[in-house]
Amino acid sequence: MGVFRFEHPDILYALLLIPLLMVIFWWMLRWKKKGLESYGEPQIVGLLLIDVSKNRLVVKFILLVLAFILLVFGLSNPQVGSRLVEAERKGIDVVVALDVSNSMLAEDIKPNRLERAKQAISKLVDKMGNDRIGIVVFAGKAYVQLPITTDYSAAKLFLTTVTTKDVPTQGTAIGDAIELAITSFDDDTHSRAIIVITDGENHEDDAIEAAGNAASKGIRVYTIGMGLSKGAPIPVYDRYNRRTGYKKNRQGSTVITKLNESALQQIATAGKGIYVRANNTQTGLRKIFNDINKLEKTKFESKMFSDYESRFQYFIALSLVFLLIELMVFEKRPKWSKKVDLFNKKSWMYK
Repeated sequence: MGVFRFEHPDILYALLLIPLLMVIFWWMLRWKKKGLESYGEPQIVGLLLIDVSKNRLVVKFILLVLAFILLVFGLSNPQVGSRLVEAERKGIDVVVALDVSNSMLAEDIKPNRLERAKQAISKLVDKMGNDRIGIVVFAGKAYVQLPITTDYSAAKLFLTTVTTKDVPTQGTAIGDAIELAITSFDDDTHSRAIIVITDGENHEDDAIEAAGNAASKGIRVYTIGMGLSKGAPIPVYDRYNRRTGYKKNRQGSTVITKLNESALQQIATAGKGIYVRANNTQTGLRKIFNDINKLEKTKFESKMFSDYESRFQYFIALSLVFLLIELMVFEKRPKWSKKVDLFNKKSWMYK
């Protein structure tokens, strides 16, 4: 059984204009009626405009609306999947462990560390051909945000929803994130890699040991340091997402979060990967992805609907047909139609 979809579903939002068009048409009829009433009695004006039909206007409007609906459907390109095929792919499994602790809101990297990391991951997803990706978020604890998948659209969608509020427990449990990423891989026969994106202020566990454990299982661990060595204060926001100041310690001094580069280098070394420091011009994901691509790509199977056939031409053709019919319907009866009056018996009985 085939599957129906729209190639450009966003265009369907244009259908929301139909109620507006109906209101405009109703207002036009009222305006026209009031304009005619200003010329005299409605009965007398009606006799003068006997060849003009309100019903014809309604018919013309309905035809235009139908043409518009069909045009919108045509531009969104309806497609039908003819069959379900099992495609064989070669790729690498990658789990991105993203730090969502409050320190990632620091703005030493614009617009802030977290947003810049999300932008970089999104670009990484765009470059993935046949690889699979999963996302783990962590602060004081780690959680799976997205299981391993080839659905890149879902990956980017989940990525947009990531905030520092996703993990209620504050902290930076890098080791916990690595251990959870290890268990997220569903097949140990594939080439696997973990990319940890964090400012490196680990306060919770032994991340170096976790990276070594990953390496012993054939999983490379790469680290990207988000932040500058001089550090930056941590913005504080209220419930309405308005900045109210910066985080302070018990002594009332502003807390400065700094990149822990040494720890991230040790984690990458233990995980047999590489460490890259991000800055305001690049995040380092490209360098890491190039290194990951050197790993042996293994085969895996992925079921998907394929051979989608477009059906836009039918909708466009019908839209043009309704437009042609609308042009042939005149608001005023044409002169030639007066000669054919089926309701005037004299016109055909007494000739």
